[in-house]
Amino acid sequence: MSGAVTEYQPPYVLTVDIGSSSVKAGLFDERARGLPDCAESIPHSQVIANDGTSEEDPDQIRLTVERAVDSVLFKAGERSVDIAGVGFDCMASTVLGLDSLGDPLTPVFTYADTRSAIDVEQLRKELDVPTTYDRTGVMQHTSYLPGRIRWLRRTQPEVADRISKYVDVSTYIFSRWFGRQDVKASYCVSSWSGLFDRYELDWDHSLIGSLGINVENLPELAPWRDAEHDLSSVYAERWPALKDLPFFLAVGDGAAVNVGTGCIDESKVALTVGTTGAMRILTKGSPPDVPAGLWAYRVGEDRTLLGGSFSEGGNVVQWAIDNLRLPPVERLDAELQKMPPARHGINVLPFIAGERSTGWSTVANGVLEGVRVSTTPLEILQAMLESVAYRFALVANLLLPGDQSGYQLIASGGAIRSSPWWLQTMSDVLGVPVGVSAEQQDTSRGTAILALHALGIWDALDTFPAKIAETYQPRPDHINAYTNARERQSALYHRLLG
Repeated sequence: MSGAVTEYQPPYVLTVDIGSSSVKAGLFDERARGLPDCAESIPHSQVIANDGTSEEDPDQIRLTVERAVDSVLFKAGERSVDIAGVGFDCMASTVLGLDSLGDPLTPVFTYADTRSAIDVEQLRKELDVPTTYDRTGVMQHTSYLPGRIRWLRRTQPEVADRISKYVDVSTYIFSRWFGRQDVKASYCVSSWSGLFDRYELDWDHSLIGSLGINVENLPELAPWRDAEHDLSSVYAERWPALKDLPFFLAVGDGAAVNVGTGCIDESKVALTVGTTGAMRILTKGSPPDVPAGLWAYRVGEDRTLLGGSFSEGGNVVQWAIDNLRLPPVERLDAELQKMPPARHGINVLPFIAGERSTGWSTVANGVLEGVRVSTTPLEILQAMLESVAYRFALVANLLLPGDQSGYQLIASGGAIRSSPWWLQTMSDVLGVPVGVSAEQQDTSRGTAILALHALGIWDALDTFPAKIAETYQPRPDHINAYTNARERQSALYHRLLG
């Protein structure tokens, strides 16, 4: 065994991260360090259409996860015997319908599916919105399950009538692996549903009743540190190293990022830009009040994730690459570095996949205003990325009241980590330093830490603190330009969406 391997100390935990564009699996050691030769990443794709469709075959996701686990165990070889447990995290707000035998009747509907807009608007008219918002911690929106269940019952009643259980994708995978239909769902994953009572740590029974379903149509709930055991014979034979291990219930990927980057108290703020974006703090104690426009998800009995999320992030970059005649990808950041801030005169609403925080509009689309004959593709990209930063500033003003200099912002996510220009722009727009996580697998590291904590190997979530690679300082000479551009974006938003 090489020196590069022996520096990592068992026991190990195996992690699975189901993201919106890829599945990652890997081994982490007792210090939550990823073993570089025991990692796998496999892309998967969703069906996306102009009518708002965003869905995926549940067994395609499951098979991708299984391939990733197969690969990690093969790479681990004899080290597999030192695996002590399995941790899971999953993209949030997924749902699929199962029949009485546990077989899928629907695709996995993702958080990005907006076809339920009409149903959400009807729900908002029927519900006591402020009370429901406080109880669930979320504004009813196409991202969440209530509107989606209403939409399914309205548009596909023959399918909806056959659904025995509505589950998230991680719970479905566990039900296959353990050969049972009574697999539990964590408070954490369930809190992302819009159907969860964050005070009672239970399904919101009054809201469920308005959807034409009952609590028996939903999984039993438990803390994330609860574990499923006893793989079915098929999977026990396939993964003998895992057959007697605890499989901890999945947590939302956003919660895992906070833990993985060391943002485990209210002084540290996670700023994440992958396919989409989010800004979050992890609080401890009683559930906090939710500032209007944000959300609050329970992570466990005594922790809440408070923040705002966006349907835009790296997908904006990808859209620009796919549709504009830009310089080669490897030159983009260097070219952006040459551009003066917000001098292009373009005003953008970046809602190419709809809006979540802070307005939660169900009808928002992307808008480009101020394009001229002289406008270049690079200026359009610059304006779009700046506009995402302005949305982050709206959330920051709600999430971080008062003097924001007392907070430490830590950036993570492949989209922003790969762009020093975007990181600097975030610092300039927000007016505070932005540190960059030195952890290359922030989400999986967080999932590993939670598993290590549940196993009793870590006494606290910061036993081995996360590291910061570098910090970007705001440039005072850019702040005024961005302040004026933010005001123009706000005026455009209210002119079009109210």
